[in-house]
This record gives sequence, structure tokens and C-alpha cells, in this order.
Amino acid sequence: MVEYESGIKALEEEISNTKYNKRTQHAIGLLKAKLARLREQQENRKKSVKKGEGYSVRRSGDATVILVGFPSVGKSTLLNALTNAESKTAAYEFTTLDVIPGMLEYGHAKIQILDVPGIVRGASDGTGRGKEVLSVMRSADMALIMVEVSHPEHLHVLLNEIKNTNIRLNQHKPYVKIKKTTKNGIRIGKTVKLRNLTDDTIKAILKEFRINNADVLIREEINDDQLIDIIEENKIYMPSVIVLSKADTVSHEKAEQIKREIGAEVIVSAQEHKGLEELKKLIFNKLRLIRIFLKQPGKEADMEIPLIMHTNCTIRDVCDKLHRDFVGKFRFARIWGASSKFPGQKLLSLEHVLLDKDVLEIHLR
Repeated sequence: MVEYESGIKALEEEISNTKYNKRTQHAIGLLKAKLARLREQQENRKKSVKKGEGYSVRRSGDATVILVGFPSVGKSTLLNALTNAESKTAAYEFTTLDVIPGMLEYGHAKIQILDVPGIVRGASDGTGRGKEVLSVMRSADMALIMVEVSHPEHLHVLLNEIKNTNIRLNQHKPYVKIKKTTKNGIRIGKTVKLRNLTDDTIKAILKEFRINNADVLIREEINDDQLIDIIEENKIYMPSVIVLSKADTVSHEKAEQIKREIGAEVIVSAQEHKGLEELKKLIFNKLRLIRIFLKQPGKEADMEIPLIMHTNCTIRDVCDKLHRDFVGKFRFARIWGASSKFPGQKLLSLEHVLLDKDVLEIHLR
């Protein structure tokens, strides 16, 4: 393992010391590809986490949000303030020894909030059982990145550990298709002009991953890091909110200054219940949840309690959530609302995309 660590460190230093410009663009892209390959080989050599040492979390509700931060950052206190959980808290570090779930109810949605042990520098390599904690994060729908107001420097460490666990925050998976072939080399098709990648760099990165024959289609602007992410096919993309905690320990002006400096989106004091409503709204909006009102044939729609779904959901998704047999028994649906061409539009397709506050009537065989 030592040879991997020394090689990774050498490549990281070379990338860090190389000034990025048009002349060095190709070389840096290749160095990043070599670094990614070396990390992949190192990971494959490491032993998997022993059975019983990980954390098993049963998902519930309409979405799952995980609280991530250093020990003693105030995750347990925030969990208690947001939900009905009873998380043990104390004025010393490392108080959370297991995953503690709570349920936030907001906008008719039931959102599971997970409090996990704090992570520290080196967590992605296993320090402080960090690998187990971050593995729970990979199965969540969203992350609350908590930074204590007195330690804004922790944010950089947290983001780096999360990135090293192959999680991409507030990014979407780029529209890039790589189809391996048996001959003809690497053929590149683009519908956009790439400012940060040349064809030669794309080919060099692919060849570093032993892809010598492939058809590549790129439909949006990407950089070398994003191309490597697509090639590796092991990235998780999720939204996040940076939360500045323990705001009651400094002045309002100081908290606002730190918020601007680190790009935090909300300031909270769970002890004084400040900033909680703003945070709840942020969570709901970032999860991109929508409300679908259901209507039984021949009856009025239930406009009191909506079904909570995710943006871009289809009639098929609603059927799957309601009952596993609904898709097979589906005949047609009627739609009222923003996604319909006219009130009560009849639809035979399960693939119709629904919009917020649509009214849906499903007819089954």
C-alpha cells in the first residue's frame, strides 16, 4: 500500500504545482487520469469493511437527508430541533456512536434525517470509522454539511473527504455517452464547443483507463474531472446545503461575515431555535419534491393530503409508489393541472411527466 500512497502524493503535488493554462491543460488532464487510476487500484487492494463494523440504515419517508460534520458541531442538537428524535447529546466530542434517525414533517412531506458520527480529516481513508459513515451518505438523497461558526476552516476538509468518497455535491451527471467498440479507435462527437478539453486530451484520458476504441458523444460543457467521473462510473450526485451552526456563540455580524466567506446558505442556532424554518424550506426545495393530489374516479380529489414525489416523476413512478401491482393493471389516467393540455386530459401512457400540484386519477383493469 505504501507504493500507492507515495505515488498518489507525488501526483497530487505535481498537479498542485502546475499552473493551469492552455499550454498545460493536456498535461494536467493526463495527470488527473493517472491519479484517478492509482486511487482506484489502491482501493481495490484495500480490504473491505469487516461484517458488523458498518452502519445499517433502513430508509423511510419520502426522502433521506444526512447530517455531516466534525464531532461536536451540533448535529445531534439540530436533529432534535428538526425532528422528533431523541439523540443523546453532551458537551464533549464523539457523543454520537451510532446512526440516529429522526423524521422531519414539512409541506406534507416526511423527510428522514440521519445523525451519524462526526468525521475528521482522513475519514475517506478510514480514520475514525469515516469510511462507514461516508458509506451511509452515499445512500442518502441529500446532505446537510454542518460547519461550526468558530471553525470555518473545517468546510474544506469536509468537502475534500466527501469528494474522495466519490460523492459529487450540487452537481448533475453530465450528458456524456461512452460506448466501447472493438475497432476504429476513439471517435468523438460533440454538440457543444468544449473550452476546457481538446480531443487529444479526451483520447489521452480514455487511453489511461485502457479504453482504446470507443464512440464518445458529449452534449454539454465538461472538464477533465467530469470526464474522469463519467469513465469511472462510480459517482453519486446529490444536492447539499452548507449550514453554519452554533450561531449563538458569536455576534450576528460575525456569523454573517463567516457565512459569506465560506458560502454557507443558512445560519442556525439549534439551542435557540433560530434559522430552523429557513433550513426546513431549503431542505424541501433542494430535494426537489413535488405534491401530487390523487382523485378516485367519480369522487372529488383529496386536496388535503398530497402524495409526495420527486421532480420529473411519471405516472409510472406514482403507480409504483402506491402499489406494486398498479403498473400491470393500469388502463389510463386523467390529469388536471400544469402538466395537462386541458382539464381532465386522458392519458394512456405511463411515461407522462407530472408537475407540482397536479391532480391525478388512475383507472385500473
